[in-house]
Order: sequence, then structure tokens, then C-alpha cells
Amino acid sequence: MKNVYITKTGHFLPNEPVSNDEMERRLGMIDDQPSRARRIVLRNNGIKERYYAIDANGNVTHNNAELTKEAIKNLCNDGFSEKDIELLSCGTTGPDNLLPSHASMVHGLLDTESMELNSASGVCCSGMSALKYGFLSVKSGNSNNAVCTGSERSSSWMQSQKYNEEIDNLKNLEETPVIGFKKDFLRWMLSDGAGAFLLESEPKGDASLRIDWMQAYSYAYELEACMYAGGEKQEDGSLKPWTDYTPKEWLNDSIFSLKQDVKVLDEHVVKKAIQSLKDAVTKNNLDIDTVDYFLPHMSSFYFEGKLNDEMVGQGIGIPKEKWFTNLKNVGNVGSASIYLMIDELKNSGKLKKGEKILVLVPESGRFSYFHILLTVC
Repeated sequence: MKNVYITKTGHFLPNEPVSNDEMERRLGMIDDQPSRARRIVLRNNGIKERYYAIDANGNVTHNNAELTKEAIKNLCNDGFSEKDIELLSCGTTGPDNLLPSHASMVHGLLDTESMELNSASGVCCSGMSALKYGFLSVKSGNSNNAVCTGSERSSSWMQSQKYNEEIDNLKNLEETPVIGFKKDFLRWMLSDGAGAFLLESEPKGDASLRIDWMQAYSYAYELEACMYAGGEKQEDGSLKPWTDYTPKEWLNDSIFSLKQDVKVLDEHVVKKAIQSLKDAVTKNNLDIDTVDYFLPHMSSFYFEGKLNDEMVGQGIGIPKEKWFTNLKNVGNVGSASIYLMIDELKNSGKLKKGEKILVLVPESGRFSYFHILLTVC
């Protein structure tokens, strides 16, 4: 088995940053009424700026595959071109199409030749599943290199026009025309962008990152879905799929909207994150005191204190001065978030050879987690 290194990183954030005050003008007001949830959600999540692949008039500027392509192009330099890619592994929450696959659509935009493709589905962990596929391919010698990506284009999914039919239906039923918090909540949480890594079996440059290990966990066997789309949660916690609804119900009930059960989220997401992190640390004999940087993917700063308290309580606390995040100025970009964090840290000039970076990526879809240890080489 070979060692595997992240030798290059690239990112793409579309258009200009969008402030909290601009968000509702970009996404639009539902039923021409300001959101009741917006200020509460923004106060708790602590995000100040994010990026949207839509312009000030609500017009789409990039689709998901195009965002991914731009991130890949940004790492193709210094002797490495798109034609050199042997494996393309892409993860995202919301691909542009049900099919063909996301990786196929990205491949179609590149100036390249035939290659192996992999598309990983899910929520935030889809980007990490894409990374692990590339990691294992290079490690086993199946490929000499792999380009792995995480990307999201959530903004157009959250535009007010997507809820018009549901609002009209509520009015016809003489009910209050306000969409539920489980939908409105996410309109103020998510951002657009893409990140890409080049994996190779030899270090290159000043700050290659060796992937020492990747551990993945799922708790779907004991916990119900928390974040979902293309269905509706039933009283028993199960999900009724979109194929079991009529086309009229798709519109009247916004079946394809992205939703999150915040009660289930708050009860489980942190506990399971640290339970699995402790298991990964123990399984890989990691001395937590040797970690130089801790990169937790957080959807909101609301969870920062909770994560810290749970880590301390389980005996794997890491001093806050070792924590690194760009959530405040980049936003929650789902499966791309950890790519963007590692890209920013790698190119900061701060890293020194031998330093260790511990990564935590949670996914609230049905509570999945990835933990990674990197070493600067």
C-alpha cells in the first residue's frame, strides 16, 4: 500500500460575498412577507457572509457541475492539467440532475480524456465519501492520482418562487400562508461553492498533506432522518418518498424542498459526533495532545460550545486556540465546507512539517460522520 498525499487544492466561490442584510433580497420573500425565522437563525449561526451562484436579480450564474469544474481548474497548474486526471470522484448534496451522475456532468465540462468516475451522494459526508474513494484508489495503486471534490449549489433551491404553490394552497385551505420552520430554517443556513483536492502517492511542494487515516460512521440503524428532501417525514419517523406522491402534491406540499428536523438535530448531532470521534482516536492510537489543528465542520457557531463541552466531557478536549474554521466568512457549504477549510489552511503559510490536523465532518441526513488525520509533509 502506498502513502497518499493531498498535493494540490483548489476552490471556487461564485460572485461577490452576500451579507446577512442582502440574503432575503437575493432569495426573495415568500408571499412578499419578511421571514420570521431569519434574524433568529442568523443570530445563532454566526455567519456574516456567504456566496450564491445567483445574481442580484435572482438569475442563475452557475450550476453545480460548473462550480465543481471551476474548483478543479484552479488546482490544474504547475505541470498538472485536466488531461492528467486518472480518477474523478465527486460528492454533493444536490446534483443538477437525478441522472446522469454528478461526476459524469462535471467530466463533460472538462478539457480531458477518458477516466474513471465516482459520484458520492448524501449530505455533508458525500464530499468525504468522494475523498475516501480517491484515497483508497491511490493507496492501492489502482490509479496514480485522483481528483476529489465537494460542491453545493443550494441558493436556487431556496429561492422564494419554489414555495409559491404551497403558499397558494395554504391560502385556498384558509390556513396561515407561512412555510414551516423546518424549511425556512435552512434558507438562512446554506451557501454555494466548491472545493477540489489532487491526491498523489508522493508529496510535492511546501505543504503536502498526508492522509494518515479516514474513519466513517453511520447511526442510521438507530436514529431517524433529520435532514431530507424529495419526501416527507411521517408520524412514525419514516420518510415517504416523492415517487409515492402525486405531481400536484409535489407542488402543493413543496415535497422537493430541503428540510431539517431541528429537534432531532439538537438532540443527537453533537453526542454522536464525539462518540464516533473518540472511537476513531482510540482505534488509531492517536494521542489527542499531538494534534496541532482541529478542523470541525460546523453548520453553525451554535454548536461550537456544545462540541467543546462534549469533547472535554469524553476526555478528548482540544484547546480552542487549535481550532480552525472559515464558517463566518464563507458560510456553510455542506459537502464543500471541509475542502474549503483545508484549502485555506494549506495555503495560509502557517503550516509546518510534521504538524497534525484532525478533521471532523458530521452529516445530519441520518447521522453519519467522517474523521480524518492529516500530517503536513
